[in-house]
Amino acid sequence: MRNGETRVRGIAARAGGWSARHRWAAVGIWVLFVVLAMGLGSAAGRVDVKDSDQPGGETHTAAKIIEDAGIEEPAGESVLVQAKDDGTKATDAEFRAAVTAVTAVMAAVEGTGEVTGVTSPYDTRTISEDGRSALVQFDVRGASDTAGERVEPVLKAVAGVQEKHGSLRIEEIGGASMMKTFDDAFGDDFKKAEYSAVPVALGILLVAFGALVAAPVPVALAITAITAITAITAIMATMGLMGLVSHFQPMSETANSVMLLVGLAVGVDYCLFYLRREREERAAGRDARTALRIAAATSGRAIVVSGVTVCAAMAGMLFTGIAEFEAMGLASLMVVAVAMVGSVTVLPALLSLLGERVEKGRVPFLRRHRGNGGGEGSRFWTAVLDRVLAKPLLAAAVATGALLAVAAPALGMKTQNFTLDQEFGASLPVVQTYNRADEAFPGGSDPAEVVVKADDINAPEVREALAAFRERAVGSGASRGPVHVVTHDEQNVALVYVPLVGGSDLDEAGESLDKLRDEVRPATLGKVDGVEAPITGQVAGSKDFNDQLVGSVLPVFVFVVIFAFVLMLLSFRSLTIALTSIVLNLLSVGAAYGILVAVFQHGWGASLVGAEGVGAIISWLPLFLFVILFGLSMDYHVFVVSRIREARLRGRTTGDAIRHDVVTTAGVVTSAAVIMVAVFAIFGTLSMQSMKQMGVGLAAVVLIDATVIRGVLLPAVRALLGERNWYLPKWLHRLPDLTHDETPEAIVPTHRNDEGERGERGERVGV
Repeated sequence: MRNGETRVRGIAARAGGWSARHRWAAVGIWVLFVVLAMGLGSAAGRVDVKDSDQPGGETHTAAKIIEDAGIEEPAGESVLVQAKDDGTKATDAEFRAAVTAVTAVMAAVEGTGEVTGVTSPYDTRTISEDGRSALVQFDVRGASDTAGERVEPVLKAVAGVQEKHGSLRIEEIGGASMMKTFDDAFGDDFKKAEYSAVPVALGILLVAFGALVAAPVPVALAITAITAITAITAIMATMGLMGLVSHFQPMSETANSVMLLVGLAVGVDYCLFYLRREREERAAGRDARTALRIAAATSGRAIVVSGVTVCAAMAGMLFTGIAEFEAMGLASLMVVAVAMVGSVTVLPALLSLLGERVEKGRVPFLRRHRGNGGGEGSRFWTAVLDRVLAKPLLAAAVATGALLAVAAPALGMKTQNFTLDQEFGASLPVVQTYNRADEAFPGGSDPAEVVVKADDINAPEVREALAAFRERAVGSGASRGPVHVVTHDEQNVALVYVPLVGGSDLDEAGESLDKLRDEVRPATLGKVDGVEAPITGQVAGSKDFNDQLVGSVLPVFVFVVIFAFVLMLLSFRSLTIALTSIVLNLLSVGAAYGILVAVFQHGWGASLVGAEGVGAIISWLPLFLFVILFGLSMDYHVFVVSRIREARLRGRTTGDAIRHDVVTTAGVVTSAAVIMVAVFAIFGTLSMQSMKQMGVGLAAVVLIDATVIRGVLLPAVRALLGERNWYLPKWLHRLPDLTHDETPEAIVPTHRNDEGERGERGERVGV
């Protein structure tokens, strides 16, 4: 071994060492990987989640029957013609004239090929019970999922009729018009949030580092640019991989957004951990090569352990059996894995290329980071930690009590799928139209759909059963009618549309759905041999989704917790560390749940985030947050505990190791947390309540995790346990030992330390 070099072993250390020695090759391989991933993904195209990929149960069965039959259901639209006062009725001349005008313009549009199947309410009996409202119905030609792109001419035609009949409301509502309105109102909003997340994160990172570097390109780049290169290229590569993987596991737009959030969070975190450790070693007097090797063997190891844990947490979503969750889980897993690999390969290569130039070009007015091998630490966190370690039992009791108090509202959590006015707010015109149509025609805007499949759909017994179903659906009180039947003779499939009593009231509509499924269907269609009749629709889809979600909670929870426990046990060879890590993370998640319930369900401080009147948590969020938050919380925990263990193996007592390394890691943990909170908070500003809840929940748990957990509870618990932190029963000694998988021995040549004292011998550095 040559003087001043580092012997290393382990994946992260070897990868970092190889990349530093073969820096151009490492950068070239990474660039090739990113380009190939994007190119192949673009060439393969992306397959998105379809209705038939959705949760099991009747919704899935119905979608599969329709898909296999090759039936293309167009987007149904309606024009609501409604009197503004009680005196005007559908039988009045003025009202009839308005309906005639609407059908006339629809017929004209139908002639252009944009719409089809225009019907008059006087023919289809779509007139409300009070006689004040009527529906002109039609379909938008083409695929329903792109109908929003073709509905604008129809909307303009309807608006023209409205201008001529001011005493009536003439408004269009349906899948296509709502799709267009929401895309226009919130699509740009969502994209702006995604685009602003990157510059916000990098801007905060720039302030955190406070120095620029001279790069091998004409423009002076910040150290921030190294993080940007690594994190953003990881996201770009993952986008390409999503296209390839989507042919086996369909993806979605939601998965894209979640991938960006998670990729940016862990990508910046991993780079920050690595870069800050390299700078600490440089500040302690190490040369560039030695500092980089130590960072590879220490922070690199923490990144690998954290990355594998986060990947395992994300993999938990694959156990839900819900296509949307599986897409989000797989996309998140891939971006974490790619970011982890990039952080231990291309990042050290870029730092090696910079070499001594890393300190050039400081940002004016920003304080230079200083340290003496471990950094001077934060004065604030030093003061906090002095008090915590002076009375660790009191600190642990107060912190735990505070977290449990914050988590307490979660015991009364109410979850549900949101109605339109809950999700988007009642002030949006299309939501107001939807509510008026639903009040006049309960369930008509989102009817239940019975998909009837038979060997011969026109067989007498099948037709009799269909007629009986229509009659009993109304007679049972599940629907007020009218019940429409559309028969596809060639496919032997009939689609029965049943407006549900309850309309947008999901609880009441759910009771109507149960009547159809449990009473009406068995007594009619269920008596005919060989007939399948699954019931789908918005209400049915919501119910089936929730049933699937509830059934997947336990296996996901067990998988994530057990995998994280085993990995921590093997990585730190301590039963105590593994158990306390799980408990602390669960406290973080519980506190985040409590904040969500307090703000969005009970309305405490809801006006601050624009969440008045929601009254519930979106049904998919608790499980999603558990998986994401449990994974992200492990980032800080693994990083801090790794530094404590490293200091202890250098000869410090456990108490000294806690005091030294919790304080010296406070800066990097705080910087990483500020970035993540800022990025997540951007999504908390969106108009969609589900996205707002996700952003607030993610931001809250990261803030709690980086302050109360890592700054108070973790050091207090570690101090109380003392040497018992490293307890491992003898019967577990046969477990695989991963603690030294990344351990380096850094033999540092004789040097002067910051106090001017001459070192007598080399120092062993490692975990």
